[in-house]
Amino acid sequence: MHLGHGLLSPYKPRDCIIHCIGASSTDNFPEETIENTLEPVDRVETRPSYWSSGGQRDPAVPECLIYKLQSDLCLVEEIRMQPFKAFFQYGDPIYSAKYIRFHMGYPKSPLRPETLVCDDNEGQLIADCNYTWTYTSPGFTMLQENVLQSFKLPRPVLCIGGVVKIELMGRIQKQAIDGLYYICVSHVQIVGKPLSRELGVVPRGNGVVLKYYPDTRGCVVPCMSESSRGDGGRSKWHGLASRIWHSGPSRGSNVSLFTRLFGGQLHLVDEDDESEDDEEELP
Repeated sequence: MHLGHGLLSPYKPRDCIIHCIGASSTDNFPEETIENTLEPVDRVETRPSYWSSGGQRDPAVPECLIYKLQSDLCLVEEIRMQPFKAFFQYGDPIYSAKYIRFHMGYPKSPLRPETLVCDDNEGQLIADCNYTWTYTSPGFTMLQENVLQSFKLPRPVLCIGGVVKIELMGRIQKQAIDGLYYICVSHVQIVGKPLSRELGVVPRGNGVVLKYYPDTRGCVVPCMSESSRGDGGRSKWHGLASRIWHSGPSRGSNVSLFTRLFGGQLHLVDEDDESEDDEEELP
């Protein structure tokens, strides 16, 4: 089973981010875009590389950064973040947050390329109403230090849906020129293990459907329709779903196990179930 193998096999943790979805605010776009947080260096050409929030008079106003991971299913161990040190300002101030917290989940509708951050677009899917969060971490204290800080989760978490929101709470540093509080970040890494891209997640009702997409290992997101996958792919998924759903006395424990594992309500749907639903919806 692809899912079981992916979860249990040994792995070397690595950065799982593939796209920036957006930031709650950006002071100067695109010069201070969230995309700068993916750069492995502190400078790009002659410019410092960092994201900056908009300025606020109230230091309690939060900010957030939202990222898309490499797979719909990723096992996440820790998040690493480095606050930005403004070496070009008097006193070299560091614009860190006081606390940090993480949310993981899935979008309520597919993420389209035109909604993600790019040079001409700050990102359109920042509001929580666009997502279902299945996991929320405890809060962590962030140090006002210009180092890559590690925030290790109490235990590895399966991010179902491949979206991570980093919530930044509490502002520490005022900018001398305008007297406003800012949060600035140089680097972000979401560290763990992307599972096979053959496994995808589709929202359905109050939960999600786990789907199997064969021959999509080179795709960032599932890119084949139901009708184009062929009988081989459907039969493999049918076998996976059937083993879980139609396993006699152990069916309840299997569903309970998967529900706990995924951190939310999980629907496992095989080909026959979907066909029946489609027939019921026809006039």
